[in-house]
Amino acid sequence: MNDFDYLGEGEVYLDAACQSLRPRPVIDAINDYYTKHNSCGERVKYKWGRITDEKVDATREKVLKYLRLKGKKYTVSFTLNTTYGINLILNQIDTSKFKKIMTSEIEHNSPFLGSMAFSERTNLPREVMKRNEDGSILINDYDFEKAIVVVNCASNFDGRKLTNIEALNKAVHKAGGILIIDAAQAMAHSVDIIRGVEVDAICFSAHKLYAPSLGVIVWRDELDKVLLPYWLGGGMVDDVKKDSYTLSAANKEHRFTRFESGLQAWGEIVGLGAALDWLEHLSKKDWAMLQENTRELYDFLKSSPKVHLVNNEPNPTMSFYVEGIDSHLLGEALSRENIMARTGYFCVHYYLDHVLHLPPLIRFSLGLHTRHEDIEKIKQVLGKIIN
Repeated sequence: MNDFDYLGEGEVYLDAACQSLRPRPVIDAINDYYTKHNSCGERVKYKWGRITDEKVDATREKVLKYLRLKGKKYTVSFTLNTTYGINLILNQIDTSKFKKIMTSEIEHNSPFLGSMAFSERTNLPREVMKRNEDGSILINDYDFEKAIVVVNCASNFDGRKLTNIEALNKAVHKAGGILIIDAAQAMAHSVDIIRGVEVDAICFSAHKLYAPSLGVIVWRDELDKVLLPYWLGGGMVDDVKKDSYTLSAANKEHRFTRFESGLQAWGEIVGLGAALDWLEHLSKKDWAMLQENTRELYDFLKSSPKVHLVNNEPNPTMSFYVEGIDSHLLGEALSRENIMARTGYFCVHYYLDHVLHLPPLIRFSLGLHTRHEDIEKIKQVLGKIIN
């Protein structure tokens, strides 16, 4: 794909689950912000500021369109990353309205540690749910009465999806709870799992969505009823007196300021808008190429008796270890051949290390930048090392 023409010949990037490469249109949009209308959004009246405001507002609308959610019910706020977004919500929840917090065993440390810290701070009990091999939760096994549920809809080590997310959402709401979804790993290649599902909040990182480093919170306006002002600062108020203030978030038009304190990363927000436009105009051929590369690499890894895959099915994100070879040393060996892959436990220490008792793993995460020749090189280099 020409949009990643800066990726050199022989360079194989396999860490899209951490952050995707950025296509040229996204890079161009960021450069345009800094060179053509560098300005503070939502604060100024001059021309550059108006251009920035228009592009930022458009990005909010594009996020909702991408997720098939309605602006009448949902608001888009920008932050640093998924971890920050989840913690920002948890730290503003009125704990008097809930009985416990729940997460699952296959979570990234963002929800896992965030829920742990929340429980320690509030003294509300914390429950860790089991997940099936297909990513689903056995809903009937758990009591969601007035529970804060924070789980992913796609894992960051094998891409398994929360296949019964609709049923979980219904069960949680019926029991008077709220559902916060970590969608960081779903947004780029598995967005269908979350599209149109009216959960209370969706947190994701734009830098896993072919966009710049940025966090996004998409939240149902009803969530405002269980939030208390905690993190306050510039850009969040309409008026301030000596001992009181008026929140801008009280106005639907400025509801997004609930989670947006101070100046935002305007250039990165503009870049996210460009990334969503880019994704919208990809061809079926582009997506088919990703599927073909994923299948070919999965089949190759599956065929070797020395390779132990965590995945049960093909996914652009796949984790494994090679019998008799330390994964960190393997990662270094691949790096010497210009193959860039992540090693370790990928911030899922509890499940991968203490539940499955696996050694450190190596993770291959493909993206729309992945070329067929990349797969051929991986097979050749890794095959030689294994044999």
